[in-house]
Amino acid sequence: MSGQSADDPDGRPWDAALALRIIGKTVLVGITVLAPDGSIADDAEFHGIIVEAHRERGIAIACRGANLGRRRIVPPILGALEPASPGRYRLRSTAETVIDPDYTAMWTVHRRAS
Repeated sequence: MSGQSADDPDGRPWDAALALRIIGKTVLVGITVLAPDGSIADDAEFHGIIVEAHRERGIAIACRGANLGRRRIVPPILGALEPASPGRYRLRSTAETVIDPDYTAMWTVHRRAS
Protein backbone atom coordinates (compact mmCIF):
# COMPACT_ATOMS: atom_id res chain seq x y z
CA MET A 1 0.00 0.00 0.00
CA SER A 2 2.99 2.28 0.12
CA GLY A 3 2.92 4.91 -2.53
CA GLN A 4 -0.84 5.27 -2.24
CA SER A 5 -2.47 8.36 -0.83
CA ALA A 6 -3.19 8.29 2.88
CA ASP A 7 -6.52 9.92 2.08
CA ASP A 8 -9.59 7.76 1.61
CA PRO A 9 -11.51 7.77 -1.71
CA ASP A 10 -13.71 10.60 -0.46
CA GLY A 11 -10.61 12.74 0.08
CA ARG A 12 -10.74 12.65 3.87
CA PRO A 13 -7.25 12.76 5.41
CA TRP A 14 -6.01 10.02 7.75
CA ASP A 15 -7.43 10.56 11.25
CA ALA A 16 -4.71 9.42 13.68
CA ALA A 17 -6.97 9.94 16.72
CA LEU A 18 -9.68 7.72 15.22
CA ALA A 19 -7.07 5.13 14.25
CA LEU A 20 -6.06 4.89 17.91
CA ARG A 21 -9.68 4.68 19.12
CA ILE A 22 -10.54 1.69 16.95
CA ILE A 23 -7.74 -0.51 18.31
CA GLY A 24 -9.30 -3.27 20.39
CA LYS A 25 -12.76 -2.82 18.85
CA THR A 26 -14.68 -5.65 17.23
CA VAL A 27 -15.46 -5.52 13.52
CA LEU A 28 -17.55 -7.59 11.14
CA VAL A 29 -16.19 -7.47 7.58
CA GLY A 30 -17.75 -8.48 4.27
CA ILE A 31 -15.73 -8.59 1.07
CA THR A 32 -17.36 -9.17 -2.33
CA VAL A 33 -15.11 -9.78 -5.33
CA LEU A 34 -16.68 -9.01 -8.69
CA ALA A 35 -15.51 -10.59 -11.94
CA PRO A 36 -14.89 -8.29 -14.92
CA ASP A 37 -18.43 -9.03 -16.15
CA GLY A 38 -19.89 -7.85 -12.82
CA SER A 39 -20.81 -11.30 -11.51
CA ILE A 40 -19.79 -12.30 -8.00
CA ALA A 41 -16.51 -14.23 -8.16
CA ASP A 42 -16.05 -14.56 -4.39
CA ASP A 43 -17.77 -13.50 -1.21
CA ALA A 44 -16.06 -13.60 2.19
CA GLU A 45 -17.10 -12.63 5.69
CA PHE A 46 -15.04 -12.60 8.85
CA HIS A 47 -14.96 -10.93 12.23
CA GLY A 48 -12.40 -10.12 14.86
CA ILE A 49 -10.55 -7.52 16.87
CA ILE A 50 -8.78 -4.55 15.28
CA VAL A 51 -5.15 -4.85 16.37
CA GLU A 52 -3.53 -2.20 14.18
CA ALA A 53 -4.59 0.80 12.13
CA HIS A 54 -1.75 2.23 10.08
CA ARG A 55 -2.06 4.72 7.26
CA GLU A 56 0.19 2.69 4.94
CA ARG A 57 -0.05 -0.91 6.20
CA GLY A 58 -3.82 -0.88 6.57
CA ILE A 59 -6.20 -2.04 9.27
CA ALA A 60 -5.17 -5.38 10.78
CA ILE A 61 -7.80 -7.67 12.25
CA ALA A 62 -7.10 -10.66 14.50
CA CYS A 63 -9.88 -12.99 13.42
CA ARG A 64 -12.19 -14.83 15.77
CA GLY A 65 -14.62 -17.69 15.25
CA ALA A 66 -14.13 -19.87 12.17
CA ASN A 67 -11.02 -17.88 11.19
CA LEU A 68 -9.45 -17.90 14.66
CA GLY A 69 -5.70 -17.44 14.49
CA ARG A 70 -5.79 -15.74 11.10
CA ARG A 71 -4.83 -12.10 10.64
CA ARG A 72 -6.54 -10.17 7.85
CA ILE A 73 -5.59 -6.74 6.50
CA VAL A 74 -8.08 -4.35 4.93
CA PRO A 75 -7.26 -1.02 3.27
CA PRO A 76 -6.49 1.96 5.52
CA ILE A 77 -9.80 3.67 4.83
CA LEU A 78 -11.24 4.58 8.22
CA GLY A 79 -14.42 5.90 6.61
CA ALA A 80 -15.32 2.34 5.60
CA LEU A 81 -15.88 1.45 9.26
CA GLU A 82 -19.50 2.04 10.17
CA PRO A 83 -20.64 1.96 13.79
CA ALA A 84 -22.72 -1.20 14.13
CA SER A 85 -26.21 -1.19 15.57
CA PRO A 86 -26.56 -3.46 18.59
CA GLY A 87 -27.82 -6.90 17.70
CA ARG A 88 -27.04 -10.32 16.33
CA TYR A 89 -25.30 -10.57 12.96
CA ARG A 90 -25.26 -13.91 11.15
CA LEU A 91 -22.45 -14.65 8.72
CA ARG A 92 -23.82 -16.49 5.68
CA SER A 93 -20.48 -18.08 4.86
CA THR A 94 -19.88 -19.72 8.26
CA ALA A 95 -23.31 -19.60 9.97
CA GLU A 96 -21.62 -17.88 12.92
CA THR A 97 -23.51 -15.30 14.92
CA VAL A 98 -21.65 -12.18 16.03
CA ILE A 99 -23.28 -10.28 18.87
CA ASP A 100 -22.95 -6.51 19.18
CA PRO A 101 -19.84 -5.77 17.09
CA ASP A 102 -18.51 -2.23 17.37
CA TYR A 103 -18.15 -1.74 13.61
CA THR A 104 -19.07 -3.23 10.27
CA ALA A 105 -17.14 -2.75 7.04
CA MET A 106 -18.14 -3.80 3.54
CA TRP A 107 -15.69 -3.92 0.65
CA THR A 108 -16.26 -4.53 -3.03
CA VAL A 109 -13.26 -5.50 -5.13
CA HIS A 110 -13.49 -5.27 -8.93
CA ARG A 111 -11.25 -7.70 -10.81
CA ARG A 112 -9.81 -6.45 -14.06
CA ALA A 113 -9.98 -8.47 -17.24
CA SER A 114 -6.72 -10.35 -17.93
